[in-house]
Amino acid sequence: MNKNTFQEKIWSDKFGKEYVARNMLNITSENELYKKNYGITRMKMDEEFIGKLNRSMKILEVGSNIGIQLVLLQKMGFENLYGIEINKDIVELAKLKTKNINIIYGSALDIPFKDNYFDLVFTSGVLIHISPLHIQKVMKEIYRCSKKYIFGFEYYADKYTNIEYRGRKNMLWKTNFAKLYLNYFKDLVLQKEKRYKHLNSENIDTMFLLKKNSGKKK
Repeated sequence: MNKNTFQEKIWSDKFGKEYVARNMLNITSENELYKKNYGITRMKMDEEFIGKLNRSMKILEVGSNIGIQLVLLQKMGFENLYGIEINKDIVELAKLKTKNINIIYGSALDIPFKDNYFDLVFTSGVLIHISPLHIQKVMKEIYRCSKKYIFGFEYYADKYTNIEYRGRKNMLWKTNFAKLYLNYFKDLVLQKEKRYKHLNSENIDTMFLLKKNSGKKK
């Protein structure tokens, strides 16, 4: 695995651990935070988008951090849950904080699983931290590993916008990530998309579900 991008080096070191220290959430506090920010819990969002999917399907989160999103899916009844995380210390912490969830060390630029290994691959606040120089590669890896669905929750903007993040440049971007996927992969079909405006600001986030259509050309 080539861990050679600026963003990977930052997140795999002290900066990544500091993020965890600031955001040590559990299911209850995560749902409360979403309720405060959007007026709806994260679990209700997930139920609306993937609540009807088979609970035995194999799911991968790319950039899983300590695994809170996977724990939420587990609470919903999903059984075969995996995660990859770029920070080795956070991987070990995630193993302590989760049960029957497979979280391993890995990069979004080189996902350590075979083609079509998962029924669904998702990100939550991860694509926003990928440089536009590398976003297509990351999306290709997510697409490659997914047999059927791609699911995401990310910051939204009509066009690529670079935002300073905790005093650092080139660490956070927002754009229309669902549209990017559709532009890169012609066999993807948008199943559902919803934009959530922050209650206390003008910021908008987007949740989207894409599905592979084998009848279309890639």
